[in-house]
Amino acid sequence: IFICVGTPSKPDGEADLSAIEAVTAEVAKAMNGYKLLVEKSTVPVMTGEWMKRTINLIRKKNADFDVAANPEFLKEGSAISDFMKPERIVIGTESERAKKILEEIYQPIKAPIIFTDVKSAELIKHASNSFLAVKISYINAISQICEKVGADVESIAKGMGYDSRIGKAFLSPGVGYGGSCFPKDVAAFIHLAKEVGYDFSLLKAVQKINQEQISLIFKKIKKYLWTLKNKKIGILGLSFKPDTDDIREAPSLKIMERLLSEEAILSVYDPKAMEETKKIFPRRTIYCKNPYQVCKGAELLLVLTEWEEFKKLDLKRVKKLLGKPHLIDGRNIYEPEKMKKLGFVYEGVGR
Repeated sequence: IFICVGTPSKPDGEADLSAIEAVTAEVAKAMNGYKLLVEKSTVPVMTGEWMKRTINLIRKKNADFDVAANPEFLKEGSAISDFMKPERIVIGTESERAKKILEEIYQPIKAPIIFTDVKSAELIKHASNSFLAVKISYINAISQICEKVGADVESIAKGMGYDSRIGKAFLSPGVGYGGSCFPKDVAAFIHLAKEVGYDFSLLKAVQKINQEQISLIFKKIKKYLWTLKNKKIGILGLSFKPDTDDIREAPSLKIMERLLSEEAILSVYDPKAMEETKKIFPRRTIYCKNPYQVCKGAELLLVLTEWEEFKKLDLKRVKKLLGKPHLIDGRNIYEPEKMKKLGFVYEGVGR
């Protein structure tokens, strides 16, 4: 029985495991023979132990079951491909019976299987996602230094990425990470560390840098527009990353909230995330049919998601439509020199 329920964050960062507990209790009540419960959800370490206790309390008599951890590493926008062609399969169990069952299930999928104990498997998911968040915040911290000294963070990321010990992935500076995983998992890992007596200052710094990126973008906006009341600002990109409609913890929402709080008028476009965003910001926001409609009369244009569609825009047409040629590229999808030649007042991140 694969358990794949949500584990959202509480206000203090702790994972809400009420759905895990409810499912475990439901399974325990219906048991009629050996059952293998497999954690797929992202859960804090010791969840497997609590599941065992819950089942034993409900069953009272010796129940025939095992609990295993098998964290998922699927990316939004490529979930099916990631499942069928994973880089690794992690299985945490102390039971040979459970090991054989899961080994048989995954036999058709050609990928290395890492067998470990339940606690280690639970930690692997948190450690993996948190490390990727570290890489993002690290390159964003470098971007802040670059802006102060006149260096190009994209060149630095390229120079670092060719080192096989570092790798190119997640060295893309920008407006920060979002989505349903990184913010939640980093917060949960910090909370977990606190619970066991460790101050995870590294991940606290990662959170701080991520929050700073939003403030830095806002400062760039204010530099060009000064006051924002009744000024039209265009936004390209609402989802936290391309190829998904997911706006959970998206940097765009935080930026929109701040702009609207200062009574700006927003015109926005995203290939997939418009309907969800409308539910949050129904007023003072124009939801456009295409990127060019966003640009019409805008005093500043923000690029917040690196959709392929935005990389192929007719930039001459964009400039002609804008009320003022201010463009803040929060994902560094355009080349600064080209933009300046076209007549834009262009600013990227760390360039």
